[in-house]
Amino acid sequence: TVGTGKLEDVENIVEQALSLLKTGDGRQETGDKRQEPEDISGSLAPVSSLLSHVSDLAGENFLITVGGTREAIDPVRFISNHSSGKMGFAVAQAAAARGATVTVVAGVTTVPPPDGVHLIHAVSADEMHAVVINELKAATVFVGAAAVADYAPANPADSKIKKDGRDLMTLELRKTLDILNDVSLHRHEGLLVVGFAAETNDVVGYARSKMEKKGLDLVVANDITKAGAGFNTDTNIATILTRSGDEIELPLMSKREMADRILDEVLRLRQS
Repeated sequence: TVGTGKLEDVENIVEQALSLLKTGDGRQETGDKRQEPEDISGSLAPVSSLLSHVSDLAGENFLITVGGTREAIDPVRFISNHSSGKMGFAVAQAAAARGATVTVVAGVTTVPPPDGVHLIHAVSADEMHAVVINELKAATVFVGAAAVADYAPANPADSKIKKDGRDLMTLELRKTLDILNDVSLHRHEGLLVVGFAAETNDVVGYARSKMEKKGLDLVVANDITKAGAGFNTDTNIATILTRSGDEIELPLMSKREMADRILDEVLRLRQS
């Protein structure tokens, strides 16, 4: 499972193979000659299917927030959450593979970013908010996949807080800037805004309320208490809610596959 003999991630193998097939019309190049691929009992049909939407997001500029934020208590300690960045990076990878230009604003993540995206780091909620607002004017689709802290210490200490003589410590918290809400408020013509809602109960109800309150075009809601869903998993289970009232149930699947299903709905919104 580790070391030089470890099998490369299968999704990455497929992604690299598809990127090679994206040259021209799919014919192989050998020197200065181009050869038609062999027809191996119809096995090329699935490849054609996979490539059918390779460039369907060409011309779109995605701005995607990914990962969790860290809110400093002092120079040593912080408040954060369990977000790994896997779902956000999966959306970024899928969008880039489908021809979009992708900028990722990443907080703290546990997985490496995909190739082919412009990466900007922003550790705290305030930093992420500033970067997003600065980059927003160039975006045509905003995807808020980051787990941004709702609250941060109001007065972070300049030096490490000592425990000597303290049995209790009280932290005063302030509300952080609401990135998704401010993106919606500052949206320009043609911008699509996609949000995520990670919930533990009344998932669809809270997600629908979030959509209406913040004026979102699409919300991806998931119950993080379900097996195979939520933070630090390679799979997810979700419901996509659209502004027209649709509820699209997505059963257990890889986050990369779910990313394409989400982007299919973004494309439908763009074409509607």
